[in-house]
Amino acid sequence: MQEFIAFCRQLDFDPLLISLKTGIWATVFSFFLGIFAACKIVRAPTKLRVFLDAILTLPMVLPPTAAGFFLLLLFSRKRLFGAVLYERFGILAVQTWLGCVLAATVISFPLMYKNAKAAFEQVDENIVYAARTLGIPEWKIFFKIIVPSAKPGILSGTVLTFARALGEYGATSMLAGNIAGKTGTVSQKIAVALQSGDYAEAGFWACAVLIFALVCMIGINLFGEINRPFRNKQ
Repeated sequence: MQEFIAFCRQLDFDPLLISLKTGIWATVFSFFLGIFAACKIVRAPTKLRVFLDAILTLPMVLPPTAAGFFLLLLFSRKRLFGAVLYERFGILAVQTWLGCVLAATVISFPLMYKNAKAAFEQVDENIVYAARTLGIPEWKIFFKIIVPSAKPGILSGTVLTFARALGEYGATSMLAGNIAGKTGTVSQKIAVALQSGDYAEAGFWACAVLIFALVCMIGINLFGEINRPFRNKQ
């Protein structure tokens, strides 16, 4: 036990703090953008909905390194968009912590979007129509009826989004790099530790991420069981 405590004391916990900050901010952005996109897509015409849904879920099926490559092309100061962002607004994404957040948001966004979209599609439209006949404003229908009805899907999407953003590696490495104390996340720390042959440190962080991910999944399953209307009580 004393050896383990001594081992923990010599660890650098900056990667954990960077990963947590990145995961939280990526989840916040994905939460609002995902709910907004899901709400709009559900109401869109069929052909437009099919096309936009494919675009928004593309980061889910792309290799993270490929997504990071496209982000690097987009936000590089050598490209038009990245140059405009830096020269006019002072925004620099490449090799910065902002790049970590952007990469994690892009990769984790589809999880929030798909869960919110599925939840909105299951809302009883009869209740919405009844509220409209009573003259209730659309914004109040959304916040008082639709969102509460879709709460289980939204919450599960939020947890999955945070877990995915916390463990993001490929796109983050491509866009933000691995700068110690700045953009070095837990996932990058594991890779570096393995390359240097430090299996003890790599194993520690890998187990930490594994336990956290397991807790997230158990939490989602427990929440789903609690909110399931007809569940087996035996």
